Amino acid sequence: MSRINRIIIDKNIRHGKPVIKGTRVPVDLIVGSLAGGASMEEICEDYGIEKEDILAALEYAAQIISNEEVGNLAVA
Repeated sequence: MSRINRIIIDKNIRHGKPVIKGTRVPVDLIVGSLAGGASMEEICEDYGIEKEDILAALEYAAQIISNEEVGNLAVA
């Protein structure tokens, strides 16, 4: 079951960045926090969201990436 319905894009909220519905917490902040080593529990506590919201953010990010055109990515 898709969790994407937990993500909204509204030009009046965070300039149209995708956020968790009912909050101003942007998807990129959640994904970035996970990438930085934060646990789901820490993110839920810090931003007042639920685990399902984090999973929705990851699902949204995965869908966006799956539609990307792949180019040369320099790896240092």
